[in-house]
Amino acid sequence: MLSNKTFLITGISDENSLAMYVAKEILANGGRVICTGLGVTSHHGDLSERAAQFLNTNYKDFEDAVKQELGEDVQTEVLDVSIDKSIEDLALKFEEQGVKLDGFLHAIAMDKTIRGKQVKPLVQVSLDEFCDTMNVSAYSLIRLSHHLLKSNVLQDGSSICSLSYIAAEKVTFHPYRNISIAKAALERITVELADELGRSRNIRANAIRFSTYISSKAGNATLTQKDVDTANKMSPLQNARPEDLAYEVVHLFRPEVRITGEIRHVDGGYHITG
Repeated sequence: MLSNKTFLITGISDENSLAMYVAKEILANGGRVICTGLGVTSHHGDLSERAAQFLNTNYKDFEDAVKQELGEDVQTEVLDVSIDKSIEDLALKFEEQGVKLDGFLHAIAMDKTIRGKQVKPLVQVSLDEFCDTMNVSAYSLIRLSHHLLKSNVLQDGSSICSLSYIAAEKVTFHPYRNISIAKAALERITVELADELGRSRNIRANAIRFSTYISSKAGNATLTQKDVDTANKMSPLQNARPEDLAYEVVHLFRPEVRITGEIRHVDGGYHITG
C-alpha cells in the first residue's frame, strides 16, 4: 500500500513510543521511514554538562530503540524543533541526499510545567513556559512544513499527521493545563494547513486524538495507571491500542485518500462520554 513511499517520523523516544508503532506499520506496508530524535546539535551553543548528558542519553536511547525495533538500516537524524536552524539543516540535508518525502508524522510535545505528575496551575504558568510549550508542541508543525517544502523535500500530494488528545477540547479527569492549550493550537494549525496546502500543493493534513496511554516515556511522565484504568472504563470499546493508532495513520498516509482537515479519534469511543 505504501510501496516506494518515504515518511519522516518524529517523536520517538523509546520502543513504546506511539510514533514507533506508526513506523513499524509503515514498514509492514512496504514504505520507508526516516526517524528523528532529540539530541545535541551544532546550534545548541554552550550547554551545561548536565544538559549535554541528558541530550546525548536521550538520543542514544532513541537510536538504540530504532535499530532494535525497525532495523539497522533505518536512517536516524538528530532534530531539535525548538531551534529553527536545526529544522532547516535537516531539510537541507534531505535535499542534498535526494530524499523525497510522501508525508510526515508530528508526534512532538514538551511541557516543563508538568513535573513528577504534578501539573502547575495555569495562573502560575510563566510566559517563557507557555511559549516554550507552544513552540515545541504546536508551532514546530508550521516550521517543519515550511522547511521541508522550501527544500523541495515534501512532495505535492503528500500527507501530514499530528498527534493530539481529547484535552485539546475538554477539561479531562487527568488534569492538563498548559499542554492542552498547545495541543488545541496544534489542531487548529493542522486544519489551517489542510486548507492552505491542500489548495496550493494537494497536501493533506489531519490530527488524531489517541487514548490515555502510559507505556511510553512521555505518557509515564504525566499519567498514572489509575488514569488509564478510568479512561478504559469510560470508553465503550475500552482504550485503543497503539496498533489502532498506527493503522489510522497509515490509512491517512495512503496516496490519493481525500481526507483532510479532520480531528480524528482513535480512543475506543472515550470522546463521546461525559
